[in-house]
Amino acid sequence: MSIRAIVVDNSEELLDKITRILREMEDVELCGSFGEAIAAIQYVKENPVDIVFSDVVMPDISGITLASKIYQLPDPPEVVLLSGIPGFSLEAWKIRAFGFIIKPYTRVQIVDMLNRYRCEREARKVL
Repeated sequence: MSIRAIVVDNSEELLDKITRILREMEDVELCGSFGEAIAAIQYVKENPVDIVFSDVVMPDISGITLASKIYQLPDPPEVVLLSGIPGFSLEAWKIRAFGFIIKPYTRVQIVDMLNRYRCEREARKVL
């Protein structure tokens, strides 16, 4: 079963980078790519998504706020926060984000996070 993912980043360059990484993966379905968090929240409310990769620092609402709003939804997707500021990892932990990756991220880091997601999803099925 493929992983349905969306990405959110106001930096066009970084949005293109993670979009390209996810599109190249066989078992990942990139469902959306957003430059603003509000559009991403609306998408998640209306469509099934497994995982959200989101920048933390954005102009409309932060990735921390985005994750908090997503986690309030029924059956929410997991959220992985991306930031060049390591201090945000504590905030990510406080809201129980699935993961935190420090920018500039690599393909290996994205693949590792998705592998972790797969393992945890399989473990939940066993329970």
